[in-house]
Amino acid sequence: MRKFAFSFLLLIAAVNLWAQPASAEYAPAPTDKALLWKVTGNGQETPSYVYGTIHMIGRDDYFLTDSAKKAFESVKHVAFEIDMEDMTDMSKMMPLMMKAFMVGDTTLKDLLSEEEYAQVSEHFQQVGLPMMFVDRIKPMFLSVLGSGGEDMMSFDPNAESSMVSYEMEFMKMAQEKKMDIDGLETAEFQMSMFDSIPYKVQAQMLMDAINTEDGGNSDQFDEMVKLYKDQDIYAMQDMMDEEGGIAGYEDLLLVRRNRNWIPIMEEAMKQRPTFFAVGAGHLGGEEGVIALLREAGYTVEPLID
Repeated sequence: MRKFAFSFLLLIAAVNLWAQPASAEYAPAPTDKALLWKVTGNGQETPSYVYGTIHMIGRDDYFLTDSAKKAFESVKHVAFEIDMEDMTDMSKMMPLMMKAFMVGDTTLKDLLSEEEYAQVSEHFQQVGLPMMFVDRIKPMFLSVLGSGGEDMMSFDPNAESSMVSYEMEFMKMAQEKKMDIDGLETAEFQMSMFDSIPYKVQAQMLMDAINTEDGGNSDQFDEMVKLYKDQDIYAMQDMMDEEGGIAGYEDLLLVRRNRNWIPIMEEAMKQRPTFFAVGAGHLGGEEGVIALLREAGYTVEPLID
């Protein structure tokens, strides 16, 4: 699992109304190196927390700070980008999978050169997905499967692998404590973004993902992991801003989702203290979750340890 899968899972979105950017005064400072943020104010009697995840990381690189563990223990409600329990429910996943196919008779062969198509075919053969099964699937959906290999294709939170999902780990912790689990958006809502980006553009993103997985940009993924372990959300934001594959779609894939989440987070925090686990790429910047919560009147402080 490498750089693109992380970036893609952080950025999938659907189209919503445009909102004006938050003031730069609300954005985290470069010195605020923290994945865990405490949210207070606006009538909250007890704090809620926002934690920045990386959706897949090597088992040897996985870590959880003492502050994060303590914060998690202090709440009874956990909210992810989507309800992670739905990802293990095949009755909910199967109808969603039907939406993964391209409309009409378009196939990957129509979107790629002969050389690219051969490269894609070889790649998916290696991860156990013959082209006859994937030729009509939307390229961005294939980017998830292709970048994660068998690790991304298995939704078993108890399965042993070389990769770790922070979301799956938090879900297991929540289930053990019988916490309520929710999502800030639905999987159907996320899937709708596949129809908002031209298939040709998606196909190029797929090629970027495969080139990365096959060693083309492993240094970039390693750098992202390093920044994550340093809890440097400011540098991670800069790195994501330089991503070539999503150029022109940052508003669709990131900004609008952040804006949509704020009223949902506010309602959840009114009801009970909540631990929000979302991709770290959503935290920083003038349009990040931290800045938007501050703009809404909350005090949002980094917890560094």
